[in-house]
Amino acid sequence: MIKRLLMVSVISLMLLLSIKGAYAVEKVIKIDGSSTVYPITEAVAEEFQKLKKGSVNVTVGISGTGGGFKKFCRGETDISNASRPILKKEMDVCKEAGIEYIELPIAYDGLAVMVNPKNNWVKSLTVEDLKKMWEPSAQGTVTKWNQVRSEWPDAPLKLYGPGVDSGTFDYFTEAIVGKAKASRGDFTASEDDNVLVQGIAGDRNALGYFGLAYYEENKDKLKIVPIVNPNTKKEVLPSIKTVMDGEYQPLSRPLFIYVNKKSAEKPEVKEFVENYLKNASKLVRQVKYIPLPDRAYKLAEERFSKRVTGTMFGGSAEVGVKIEDLLKREEKGK
Repeated sequence: MIKRLLMVSVISLMLLLSIKGAYAVEKVIKIDGSSTVYPITEAVAEEFQKLKKGSVNVTVGISGTGGGFKKFCRGETDISNASRPILKKEMDVCKEAGIEYIELPIAYDGLAVMVNPKNNWVKSLTVEDLKKMWEPSAQGTVTKWNQVRSEWPDAPLKLYGPGVDSGTFDYFTEAIVGKAKASRGDFTASEDDNVLVQGIAGDRNALGYFGLAYYEENKDKLKIVPIVNPNTKKEVLPSIKTVMDGEYQPLSRPLFIYVNKKSAEKPEVKEFVENYLKNASKLVRQVKYIPLPDRAYKLAEERFSKRVTGTMFGGSAEVGVKIEDLLKREEKGK
């Protein structure tokens, strides 16, 4: 009888422990936003989860910068990846919902313009060429290559680009057309840059754009095009050097994460962001992006530790912000 009671007790204890384990609350950090910033944040998340040995789950989604801010300003995510600064309308939505945010620059990037490797006529492109292809009035009218430059072939112009929720789309249209989101709509759009890679790689008449890192991963399938710097009139290819020294213009830009101030009080989020800034330089290089100077990461660490909220920008996808400009703003906003 005693043995039976002991056995029942042991079984009951095991059941209680298994139930407790099944209902244990796992710590989750929710991140969404830019597909451009995704590889950096994903690399940080993988390192962090290894460090925490499964006690923290970091989810990283790709809904574009704009899509990410929609979720962030509804309080659905802890961190938002962004390939442009937060816009005025997004700032207003966050304010209305009581969401305060800490803006942290984490890398620099150049937008690459690509054509199919079989394209033998495009040697370089000017801002004017790109505007002629992409401006809203080009929809349904500029449909062939020779309508951009007369010496180019009488062949269909097939365009590929990020979707309208993408910060890359916002930045490109601001830099090329002169107004964010001002674009023709008759192009193949996707928030997934890999879809754009496949589209351009499979069509001789294709042209598209996305972050330099995705080109670096797929350079065997694509042909990158030099852009004529509007100021120096030199043909410039995007690279770590030309982006860092400001030569590759106007398609260079800083990348960000935005941290919900309330979420930053959670120990796991606080540790994750501190880990992000501490290891950003190394991991940014690993995924083929351009790290900021060490001083920039130190300034970002200070801003996060002091919980400095708000943005250093004016509510628009600003064009031509160089690394030294970013440093000046960071020092001013400490």
